[in-house]
Amino acid sequence: MDIKDLKVLIKMVTETDITEFEMDNADEKVVIRRGQKTEYVTVAAPAPQVFAAPQQLAPVAAASPTVAAIAGAPVTGAPVESGEIVTSPIVGTFYRAPAPDAAPYVEVGQVVEKGQVLCIVEAMKLMNEIEAEYRCKIVRICKENAQPVEFGDALFVVEKI
Repeated sequence: MDIKDLKVLIKMVTETDITEFEMDNADEKVVIRRGQKTEYVTVAAPAPQVFAAPQQLAPVAAASPTVAAIAGAPVTGAPVESGEIVTSPIVGTFYRAPAPDAAPYVEVGQVVEKGQVLCIVEAMKLMNEIEAEYRCKIVRICKENAQPVEFGDALFVVEKI
C-alpha cells in the first residue's frame, strides 16, 4: 500500500464518525485509530451540615410529638392546640390564594367542607391544590404566603367537625 492510499484512508476516517479502521490482507495490516479524548468529571459532595436544635425544643420527648411541636409553635409556655395537622404532600412553594391579588382560600376560624381547596403548593411550575379531606374548622395557618415548604411540613391545624 502506498502513501497516497494511506492518506485517502486517513482522510476517510477523520471526516466520518469512525474511530477505528482496520484492514488486513496477506501482505500487510493497516490500523488507523482516532484518539478519543476521555473526560473525567469529579463532583464533590457537599459537607454534611449539623444543625443545633433550638433550646426551647430540647426538653420535648420524642415518643409522640404534640400538635404544637409539629406545627412549629413554641412548646414551653404556649397553650397546646388540639386538632389535626394538614401537611404538605410535596416539596414546593405555599400559596394561600389562587393569584397575588385574590382573596385567600381560607382564613383562621373558617369552616370548610370536604374537598374545598385550602391552598396551593407550587412544584416545578405546577400548581397543586391541597383540599380538605373532611369537614373542619381552620384553627391555625402554619406557613406564610409564598414560603417554601418541604414534604410533610405542617400547613394548617384544623379541628374536625
